[in-house]
Amino acid sequence: MKSSIFVLVVLGLGVILGLSFPVPDFLLDKSLSTYILYALMLQVGISLGCSDSLKKLVRNFDFRLLLIPLSTIIGTLIFSAAASLLLSKWTVADCMAVGSGFAYYSLSSLLITQLKEASVGVQIASELGTIALLTNIFRELMSLVGAPWFRKYFGSLAPVSAAGVNSMDVVLPTITRFSGKEMIPVAILHGILLDMSVPFFVTLFCQM
Repeated sequence: MKSSIFVLVVLGLGVILGLSFPVPDFLLDKSLSTYILYALMLQVGISLGCSDSLKKLVRNFDFRLLLIPLSTIIGTLIFSAAASLLLSKWTVADCMAVGSGFAYYSLSSLLITQLKEASVGVQIASELGTIALLTNIFRELMSLVGAPWFRKYFGSLAPVSAAGVNSMDVVLPTITRFSGKEMIPVAILHGILLDMSVPFFVTLFCQM
């Protein structure tokens, strides 16, 4: 939770600095965010490739485990689409692009800003990217705080699904505490598959 709060503090600090002081041109260069995006994608690949948990999952893979991330994806996209009924400014595709971050706030917000800029302009693209950032941070916070409630009323898999991509890292200790150690392989596979799906779904909905 501390990391999520820190991200919000840094975001707020950036807004204050942008309003208060002249910003160097190189920080406003859109190519900078592109390079950051490439670095994030590289880091994801390296972390997946070096993961001992991934190697163990590959050796003991059970296809039934795919139903869990599939359910998370379907449920998230359905409710994201439904949110467009309340948000007249944003289309169904926009809302589904935001939801497709699956709590991966850094990557999804950068992708959305980059992909939407050509069609809607820098200001609107940045606004939607900021919404994606905040939405996915709140999802992470919700999964951390609400894990015991999810487990009590919806079963041991609910905290895994609510955590999105963070089921394999930030929220894993919380999942283990409330859903049991037997959920560790499920949570790790769930997080890995959602992590890999974020660029695909965000790109898909941003281009619709």
